[in-house]
Amino acid sequence: MKTLRITGVPEHFNFPWKKVIASQPFLKNGIELKWTDESRGSGQMNKALREDQTDIAILLTESFLKDFEAGNPSKMIGYHVKSPLIWGIHIDAGSPVTTTKEIEQPKFLISREGSGSQLMAFELAQKEDWKNESLKFKVINNLVGALEVMHPEDPEMFLWEKYTTKPWVDSNQIKRIGEVASPWPCFVIAASNSALKEFGEIIFELRQLVYEASNSLQKSETAVLDIADVYKLKAEDVHSWISQTEWETEAKVSKSTLESAISKMVELKILSRELIVQEFLTIDHLTLLS
Repeated sequence: MKTLRITGVPEHFNFPWKKVIASQPFLKNGIELKWTDESRGSGQMNKALREDQTDIAILLTESFLKDFEAGNPSKMIGYHVKSPLIWGIHIDAGSPVTTTKEIEQPKFLISREGSGSQLMAFELAQKEDWKNESLKFKVINNLVGALEVMHPEDPEMFLWEKYTTKPWVDSNQIKRIGEVASPWPCFVIAASNSALKEFGEIIFELRQLVYEASNSLQKSETAVLDIADVYKLKAEDVHSWISQTEWETEAKVSKSTLESAISKMVELKILSRELIVQEFLTIDHLTLLS
């Protein structure tokens, strides 16, 4: 029996993956699917792909492209979520600061170098007219790590998906002083080159099953309650989140959307050069739209 290893953040975006993996659709092929939650985010998952600790990872677009440019031996096999990610900007609840306009020395808590929580800081900096060289970063691994080091006298900002952090905002452990949306589709599915060679078409059959599960969820009348139950969120929060979230349901990618995202990442200095989309796509298994 072979094991196909899949890694993603323990968040509501990945509910379709959990549903498919629970059904173990490839046991007849001698392949077991194994899911791993990774709370430290995309930077850690890129590391797992590099070190052959996982075969497939569901990554933030910006983090995947940055690490691909740096030599990650993986390919994007499609999108998982094609709507933007809405990042909450969080600080200690006891801080007197109430908006980003009051921040004089921008300091960020990040899950790891190259993570979305760091890369989106550059997008926020551009909006706030902060110089990149003035930004300070402290690695704290995950949300729990951020909660441990935050204190009211020093408003270090922590960028994380706003519905994931909302229970801590509601309980007044942290407060949200703003939001920033990623200017590109938020999650891609990446598979290592070695996994693509070993598992071949099974990987793309799995992608199709996830797309079918995502399509069903987007039409389901019980999806909100199901997600709220699994991820311990309020139903009204899930309803608000799901109304602005669009899972991908087809094996297609817009070339112009990707090129626009890459150009924006070069502008933000996330990438050092314009990537050619065919370099990082499994082009034979995707429909490339203009």
